[in-house]
Amino acid sequence: MISTVLVANRAEIACRVFRTCRTLGIGTVAVYADPDADALHVREADAAVRLPGAAPADTYLRGDLVVRAALAAGADAVHPGYGFLSENADFARAVTDAGLTWVGPPPKAVETMASKTRAKELMAAAGVPLLAPVDPATATEEDLPLLLKAAAGGGGRGMRVVRDLAALPGELAAAAAEARSAFGDGEVFAEPYVERGRHVEVQVLADAHGTVWTLGTRDCSLQRRHQKVVEEAPAPGLGPALRETLHASAVAAARAVGYVGAGTVEFLVAGERAYFLEMNTRLQVEHPVTEAVFGLDLVAHQLRIAEGAALPPEPPAPAGHAVEARLYAEDPARDWAPQTGVLHALDVPAGEGLRVDAGYAAGDTVGVHYDAMLAKVVAHAPTREEAVRKLAHALARARVHGPVTNRDLLVASLRHPDFVAGRLDTGFYGRHLAELTAPAPGEEYAAVAAALAAAAGRSGRFGAFRNVPSQPQTARYGDHEVRYRPTRDGGFTVESHPGVRVVAAAPGCVRLEAGGVVRRFTVAAHGDGAVHVNGHRLTAHPRFTDPAERTAPGSLLAPMPGTVVRVADVAAGDHVEAGQPLVWLEAMKMEHRVTAPASGTLTALHAVPGHQVEVGALLAVVQHVQEEQA
Repeated sequence: MISTVLVANRAEIACRVFRTCRTLGIGTVAVYADPDADALHVREADAAVRLPGAAPADTYLRGDLVVRAALAAGADAVHPGYGFLSENADFARAVTDAGLTWVGPPPKAVETMASKTRAKELMAAAGVPLLAPVDPATATEEDLPLLLKAAAGGGGRGMRVVRDLAALPGELAAAAAEARSAFGDGEVFAEPYVERGRHVEVQVLADAHGTVWTLGTRDCSLQRRHQKVVEEAPAPGLGPALRETLHASAVAAARAVGYVGAGTVEFLVAGERAYFLEMNTRLQVEHPVTEAVFGLDLVAHQLRIAEGAALPPEPPAPAGHAVEARLYAEDPARDWAPQTGVLHALDVPAGEGLRVDAGYAAGDTVGVHYDAMLAKVVAHAPTREEAVRKLAHALARARVHGPVTNRDLLVASLRHPDFVAGRLDTGFYGRHLAELTAPAPGEEYAAVAAALAAAAGRSGRFGAFRNVPSQPQTARYGDHEVRYRPTRDGGFTVESHPGVRVVAAAPGCVRLEAGGVVRRFTVAAHGDGAVHVNGHRLTAHPRFTDPAERTAPGSLLAPMPGTVVRVADVAAGDHVEAGQPLVWLEAMKMEHRVTAPASGTLTALHAVPGHQVEVGALLAVVQHVQEEQA
């Protein structure tokens, strides 16, 4: 029997495992890096052990420190969560060698599936359908487009889509460098890239006594940078024959490696055909949708299986539909740039069939070192239509104050006609991002409300302008300029919006009438330059400053705080082309390219791999061609 579990992870997944442990009467131990000293998972654990340092490589990826922490805290089991060391066979062996219970699959299964190239060879022998690999050295135009993938790791790191044969060598080098930086293994392979393919996966659960469950399908096609954003179960629109192929292939994959515990077999679906992608030998981020549909606790089953328990012969019957949305601190309209700062409020309305798994709480600070996910919101209902509508409504009404998030994008995605109709594929955001990130309807009224709430706050109370000569005022929120004038009777008129009548205005609440409809706006400001109005985040300044507004043309400034992971093979005096990548920054487990703003001569290169830089730091300088000629 397990008495105390150390979770070798952080944030949302650590809190998720702790919740089940508390239900089962199992003690909990957290580990934390220095930036996480007061993190939610640390606060929720019974005990916590510090891993000195900040970078993942020095803390959460140090298996020796994690094992030592478990022993020091008196834990008798280790749950790896997902990410970090969760698919590291050497870490799994180190846990068992220390006399601790490993809450995961056998190390040999982890090792076998850790390399996507070796896993594909094994799956081919087991009769699981695969895409034929392509040798990059002999690839031709007919092989395009190609998808380059890191053999180790996941999460979209080391992945590139190549549509131009001339770009293949450079993309191979970039993918290998990113994979080496992320996973310590630069092996990259190529396979055909299927346009408008779907990402469909099967949850498996297996015990040590020979029983393997398949717990339906999940669709995870809505992705950015090859990382999932919205997931649902069951995957919509699959015919009976295709579902049977997916389930049978998942069982074959699990049995081929002697799998024990919870895992996921991922497939690329094109039409009525499915192709094996990889097996994740761990719990997935999106596991709550399967839990909702099947009415079970996968973490509880992981713990029981680790204790040696047997599964019943058959899983419970599924019921209804579940959809999950990942709430990220990022700006989708600015190439998904990660965002940092104090999270002033995180409140999703409660309701039947709604679940929130969060790694942060109000008052926490979102930093640059780790993943940008704040929480997952899950809706479960009898039908897909009801689940989608319920999730969109909950997100639209949520209070998320602080850094820019993808909340508005999630709501727009869930309400998009293609998503509502189940027309899903991995190119969804590539086609629809511009329309999904366009200003929301009614945002101009939100700007009016923000301006009037600020004016009311400065005056101390509504009506403080009584008997004072009116003076016109101007305020700008987002892309909207608001011109208003205080009136002698204590109210306001809105000159920039003639059809708007102010019903009432106070620092936290404004009521406006437009077109015969009175709307109520709640307004909150936290002193960080942003104003939150009915869920809309409005600010007069972008979160990260545009380099062109801060310094002379040609200067490349860091668009966000992060770590320099790579620098192009160039030197001062070299000619560079507009758009040529010069520096690669890593922030919140995502890699971002900083490119030359124009063609010209590189006159300075200040970026150094491994260095941490702040937003606005000067990385390089390119002298424009026209400046050279002048």
